[in-house]
Amino acid sequence: MAKPRLRILMGSEIAIGPGKADLLEAIAGSGSISAAARQMGMSYRRAWTLVEVMNRSFRGPLVDTLTGGTGGGGARVTELGADVLARYRAMETRAAVAVAPEMRAFARLLASPGKP
Repeated sequence: MAKPRLRILMGSEIAIGPGKADLLEAIAGSGSISAAARQMGMSYRRAWTLVEVMNRSFRGPLVDTLTGGTGGGGARVTELGADVLARYRAMETRAAVAVAPEMRAFARLLASPGKP
């Protein structure tokens, strides 16, 4: 089934979208960018790049990193990050409801999955 995808742009970069929101949730759950990347099936480098884009797109960082050592490193979603994530998810829900009638009509115009 077709569904809309909400992306918030900051200049030419996507400040936050579905994948970045999923990454924030994974970091919040795991306490680690590396673990979140593994959970999502992406490289650490890709996850780190996405975090950097998010951190520079907002008034403050969405993710703070903790340096390693005897206690190990890690990452945490900041208060701003949690606020951005909650607002983004709320916007996603409201947008999906708002366009639902048009999406149903649009879906009838799309080819079936797997159709050449």
